[in-house]
Amino acid sequence: MDILTQLIGNVNDVILTYILIIMLLGCAFWFTYKTKFVQFRMIGEMVRLLGDSTGKTEGREHHISSFQAFAISIASRVGTGNLAGVATAITLGGPGAVFWMWVIALFGASSAFIESTLAQLYKVHGHNSFVGGPAYYMKKGLKQPWMGILFAFLLIFTFGFAFNSVQSNTICAAFEEAFNILYPQAMDMAVEKSGIKMVGRADVDLGEPAEEGGLTIIAKVPVEPEVELGEYKGIEAEKETVKVLQADVKAELNRMAQRFARTETVERKAKKNDTVDIDFEGFVDGVAFEGGKAEHHELTLGSGAFIPGFEDQLIGCKAGDEKDVVVTFPKEYHAEELAGKEATFKCKVHKVEETILPTLDDEFAKDVSDTCETLDDLKKEITERLKSERQEAADAAFEEKLLDVVIAGMKADIPEAMIDSQVDTIVQDFGYRLQMQGMGLEQYLKMTGTEMGAFRAMFKDQAERQVKTRLALQKVVELEGITVSDKELEEEYAKMAEQYKMEVEKVKAIVSKEALEGDLKISNALEFIKKNAKVKKAAKKKAAEETTEETAE
Repeated sequence: MDILTQLIGNVNDVILTYILIIMLLGCAFWFTYKTKFVQFRMIGEMVRLLGDSTGKTEGREHHISSFQAFAISIASRVGTGNLAGVATAITLGGPGAVFWMWVIALFGASSAFIESTLAQLYKVHGHNSFVGGPAYYMKKGLKQPWMGILFAFLLIFTFGFAFNSVQSNTICAAFEEAFNILYPQAMDMAVEKSGIKMVGRADVDLGEPAEEGGLTIIAKVPVEPEVELGEYKGIEAEKETVKVLQADVKAELNRMAQRFARTETVERKAKKNDTVDIDFEGFVDGVAFEGGKAEHHELTLGSGAFIPGFEDQLIGCKAGDEKDVVVTFPKEYHAEELAGKEATFKCKVHKVEETILPTLDDEFAKDVSDTCETLDDLKKEITERLKSERQEAADAAFEEKLLDVVIAGMKADIPEAMIDSQVDTIVQDFGYRLQMQGMGLEQYLKMTGTEMGAFRAMFKDQAERQVKTRLALQKVVELEGITVSDKELEEEYAKMAEQYKMEVEKVKAIVSKEALEGDLKISNALEFIKKNAKVKKAAKKKAAEETTEETAE
């Protein structure tokens, strides 16, 4: 379909841009020459005839005047398409287009003269009137009846369908353009006057024309709902007490050691935690299955990367060994055709590599940290970092528990448009994050085999939660008269400028004062709820767990 559309467009460009214009100009200059510039010679006679308004001749009471004939001719030649064409030409070509349109019109007048003259020569008296036109002088003048029939057929088709469609489309396009210019301004004024808060697109319809003229627009808009809050002060919720145990620090040190570990090829049998370079191919009932083959695959024994039992059977193998590994796929395996079935993997070991961890000493601390001189310094740094991370998590969990109570007690008839709008925001943010990784959202959906509708549905619960949270906190702002000082605004602008490595003034140009003030009010409302909440300590861990570990200092 796209190829056909492009082909038609190319053909139209050739016909309208080259063939038709050359033919029309050629005819205009030829007729001007052959009639000895009749449109210029007879201009005085034309003006005189326009003043002849008698409209009567002897024996013919219904004879129309010259001016009436002129008006009919103009009406048949000038339509909405011409008006739109003139406007388009001036827009694209500038004032010079007017000059060339006059030049073409003056020379083209000879074509109109010839056409009108032929119509008069070959018109036929019909029922109480004359009939004629190109079809008649093709038939009588050129003696080509078939050409007249073809012309009449094409005229009926083009005027009956194509020309009317073009004029209708032109009128609709002009109306749409005018509507798009006037509607946003009129809508903003109506919303401001009514005092409502729109939260989605309006459902627009046209009413009856106003008595004093103009257009009546009926817009049904989703609005921000009225909100009633239940309990939001003095809420009691559990908050976890943050601790960092020595075992946590040790585990983090081990993870850091793994990141700085090196491997070394060894000529011995493989042990747990060694990495083996293997070829393998899997068979079920003696038949190889798809996805069960690889070459020079590096597998760390004990990592749990393969199905249970696979890695254990390679322990004890050395470079050059070949071994059949027999395992059973789990019943809940993602490939249904393999789930619960026994498989044999023919494996060949190319090499065995031992992972050598660095010694956890002062030198290690200097290598992994720019601020630590000793291992004790590194342990303290890890303790503080883990404590900070866990404190943030505990605070976030505490906030969510408080908001759960506030939202549960809130009454509001939330329009679906608000949730859909928030889903739009979430999807847009997701797309931005993908772009930073060099991938577009459409590409991601195609790779994951997900349709946009299903993708959006994944975020609906999240969006609904966010909408309810904002509505509840906005109501707290209203009830408690929470404000934001100029100092808070300037400090927040400074933080954003530092975060995005921009000048403060540029940040202010991007983020409006009203938007930032609204967000800070929401944040202050949440702080108000937290400040007035009652903290209940979370249930203690089992005594056995507490006695086995000591808090890291």
